[in-house]
Amino acid sequence: MTRTAVLICPGRGTYNKTELGYLNRYHADKAELLTGFDQLRGLAGQDSVTEIDSAAKFSMAKYSRGDVASPLIYASAVADAQSLADDIEVVAVTGNSMGWYIALAVAGALSLNDGFHVVNTMGTLMQQHLIGGQLVYPIVDENWLPQPQMKNELLALIARINRENGRTLLLSIDLGGMLVLAGNEAGLQGFEQSVPVLQERFPMRLPNHAAFHTHLQNPVAELGRQLLPESMFGQPNVALIDGRGHTWWPGACNTQALWDYTLGQQVVQPYNFTLAVRAAAQEFAPDLFIVTGPGTTLGGAVAQSLVLGGWQNMVSKNDFKSGQAEKPMLISMGDPEQRNWVTS
Repeated sequence: MTRTAVLICPGRGTYNKTELGYLNRYHADKAELLTGFDQLRGLAGQDSVTEIDSAAKFSMAKYSRGDVASPLIYASAVADAQSLADDIEVVAVTGNSMGWYIALAVAGALSLNDGFHVVNTMGTLMQQHLIGGQLVYPIVDENWLPQPQMKNELLALIARINRENGRTLLLSIDLGGMLVLAGNEAGLQGFEQSVPVLQERFPMRLPNHAAFHTHLQNPVAELGRQLLPESMFGQPNVALIDGRGHTWWPGACNTQALWDYTLGQQVVQPYNFTLAVRAAAQEFAPDLFIVTGPGTTLGGAVAQSLVLGGWQNMVSKNDFKSGQAEKPMLISMGDPEQRNWVTS
């Protein structure tokens, strides 16, 4: 019996210390795929993906860099997508932030090598320029109940700080129960000084992250458009859901518009991951939501997005946990046990 699934691809921040060796651990059988990626890295004068993955020691300073994290996450996610069991039918693909580039390749709108080239190029450009930074802050309580007044107050605070002389602060990603904010140092500090510390760790800075999905990335977007031609983009094989909740349908895509969105609006305007997950649920009603590796951190944002959208009448964390225990709906391939539920 076929299981339908929406495949969700992760973005930056998902390859951490526990993920070191992910490719060797799960994908030693995919030498041809990884060799192609390694050759592309070699042409760019960069260490190979398999070499970075097989290092003896993890360093956050190194592995959080865009030119290191991005290709590792791409290779891990694409290889995971190729490992799904035969009874799983992927009906749509989406992703968070950089995960949009991975989704394009998984869905067939980019070849796997072209997708790697896009990810490696954009990750390298981001690192070379490293304009601004990011932080995260929660907008739900510990049972994932929405706090609309709190969210509205935070958005008003962000707008107020952004109007102050010398400060830039903007919404970067609507990420389930979190807001990811981006801006310059003065803007980020202004927010940190204006909000209470929650759960003893928020607001939390994201190391080696630039001000993604804001106008501060205009120079990077322009360079990306110069280096990555429209001719790389083709029709997807399955539906793609972008950071606006918009669906790109197979056989009906304007590939010029897809290129333009990917290296334009997607880079310099806010990314609404919450809406993308909600749109996937409502449009495709899959049996499963499968988050590829590496890591498992995106699973929480997917679950929160489903709860916030009222999927299957869920309104809280407890509802989700009860439903997940009765009949798992969310699978993180970075979790060894859950991985076995969806791989051959």
